[in-house]
Amino acid sequence: MLGKIFGALIGYWLGGFWGFLIGIYLGHQLDKRMTRIAGGFLLRTVANYQAKTQQVFFECTFSVMGCLAKADGRVSEEEIALARQVMQRMGLPAEAQRQAMLLFAQGKESDFDLDATLQKLHQATRGRLHLIQMFIEIQLGVGYADGTLKTAERDLLLKICNSLGFPVDAFERLEAMIQAEIHHHKSGGNQGPSLEDAYAILSIDESATDAEVKRAYRRLTSQHHPDKLAAKGLPPEMMKLAQEKTHEIRTAYERIRETRGFK
Repeated sequence: MLGKIFGALIGYWLGGFWGFLIGIYLGHQLDKRMTRIAGGFLLRTVANYQAKTQQVFFECTFSVMGCLAKADGRVSEEEIALARQVMQRMGLPAEAQRQAMLLFAQGKESDFDLDATLQKLHQATRGRLHLIQMFIEIQLGVGYADGTLKTAERDLLLKICNSLGFPVDAFERLEAMIQAEIHHHKSGGNQGPSLEDAYAILSIDESATDAEVKRAYRRLTSQHHPDKLAAKGLPPEMMKLAQEKTHEIRTAYERIRETRGFK
């Protein structure tokens, strides 16, 4: 727009009416070119910011995972094996698994700076609560990988929540959801979750109305939608985890819907 205005003024000053028309045309071409340049710069800036966020998220996820494994004072061979299982469940390719294990090893070192790591993650994910929630869910999943969460692990997870500005009540809802998912799979996941587990997975009470059930389902689906999380900075290597979460949520919702008989 500014190109047209300046072009018109300069054109009129130099060539009267015809100069005015030519100035508008040339100014319009300049506007289009500047828009393309600005658009390209913006896209590159967003892409660079996205890549940085993904890298920080990846690094912090696995280094904090190592720190969590050592929360009770030592890292057992079983915990290392469980960490590998979690990485394989994420569908990480071989090179990403190698990097993840190196980060895991760094996290369990005595000189690992957890506070600095969490500060770095907080800065990278600022304002994107769903991304922070995914981080907490991953760490909770690791904590419960052996079926139970030790007191030292839970205390550390609460400290992590505090550092990232993640509410305690939201953490407790995630914990109840993961406990229900574990119970569901232990009791024969192929048959679908029990009604009690389904309500826990959706973080609602059995007394919830049909409308509240639908709202909870839409909210959780939106929070865990792979494309939305990718846009916020979830690394592509972890997309399988988001897909699994949406499947768990959908399965729980279908269980409740079929029992209640609403559409």
